[in-house]
This record gives sequence, structure tokens and C-alpha cells, in this order.
Amino acid sequence: MARANDWTGKVMALVNGGNRAAAIAQIKVAPSVKDLQALQTVMKLSRLSGKWPDLDAAIADNLALLSSPRLHRSP
Repeated sequence: MARANDWTGKVMALVNGGNRAAAIAQIKVAPSVKDLQALQTVMKLSRLSGKWPDLDAAIADNLALLSSPRLHRSP
């Protein structure tokens, strides 16, 4: 049985702990679009969205990067 990924909770712990640089680094290596969307939802629900524009921009940028189709690279 697969274990639930608690990536969102770990990133929120970094944000709440005041370590935004580490949170942005984790956002840049997010495991999936689903995890980033969950983080964005948690940020909105906890009313932290808009408080730190750099975090909001990192989430939006990486959502766009992970959502877009990959360019084909020849071997």
C-alpha cells in the first residue's frame, strides 16, 4: 500500500517557521502538479496567499512549468 505524500505539510512547516528561502527551493523541486496545487490551496485557506509575493510567484511559475508539455529532446 502506498504511503501518502506529506510534501505540502513539510513545505508549510518551512513557511510557518519563517524559512521562505528553503520553501521556495522545495517548490522548485516539487514532485508533481497535484502537490503544488495542494500547496496553493492550503496557502489560500490559511490566508497566507498574498502575504509573501515571492512564494506566490514561485508557486505560480512552477505550476506553469510543470503543467506545460515538455519539449522533445532528441537523444
